[in-house]
Amino acid sequence: MTPVINSGDQTRRIAMLIDGDNAQPSLIEKMLAETAKYGLTTIRRIYGDWTAANMGGWKDMLQTYAIQPIQQFRYTIGKNATDSAMIIDAMDILYTGGVDGFCLVSSDSDYTRLATRIREKGFYVMGIGKKNTPRAFVNACDVFTYTENLLPESQRPKPSTRRKKGTTAPAEPVTPDPLPLLKNAFEIASQEDGWAFLGTLGHHVRQLDPGFDSRTYGYKQLSVLIRSMPKNFELKEVKSEDGTAVIYVRMKE
Repeated sequence: MTPVINSGDQTRRIAMLIDGDNAQPSLIEKMLAETAKYGLTTIRRIYGDWTAANMGGWKDMLQTYAIQPIQQFRYTIGKNATDSAMIIDAMDILYTGGVDGFCLVSSDSDYTRLATRIREKGFYVMGIGKKNTPRAFVNACDVFTYTENLLPESQRPKPSTRRKKGTTAPAEPVTPDPLPLLKNAFEIASQEDGWAFLGTLGHHVRQLDPGFDSRTYGYKQLSVLIRSMPKNFELKEVKSEDGTAVIYVRMKE
């Protein structure tokens, strides 16, 4: 039976697999809360060499959040054995059943093919990693959440759409202008009357860019981000029969 790929399916069972070499232990509570938006996390595993000093920050988190540590020794210097162990486990879980989706926590491009393979089997794939995560891995997921957006608002980096000139230091990832993406998604979502349901618009935005997140631009919700663009969009609320408000969006000429 092929799992239903619906981003808000709370019955979806998710296997969270964490690359301990590429994840922040201080954000584990936020990562679990983010994953809970897309389903129930039934498997929680973290991979790494637990004899190494860099894994020390995770040890206090394991029992608190019921995460199973998987030991993977580094047999060769410069080789990441964690990747192989995590990929093998993911494929075992994929074919033995019990879950409907995966959450891959890493910023490593080595998991691009794994994410693609899981999606080919009809399973939902969520990714969590830093903003410098290679685009190929981001696009291989159904949705990708940047860890910078999980930080408290006071600690989040301010969005920047320009690169600093006159510096040889590595450039920080540039935040793209959201307007072209929103316009493309609107063209897909709009109805014959020229309005688009906000939920449908958001769905198509994530289809076009799995890494899109209104929090990247300093807004908690997509509706608030769109309201910040009055020259480009207008919104209206329509109350349904049960009294709940439904938001529609229209692009201005």
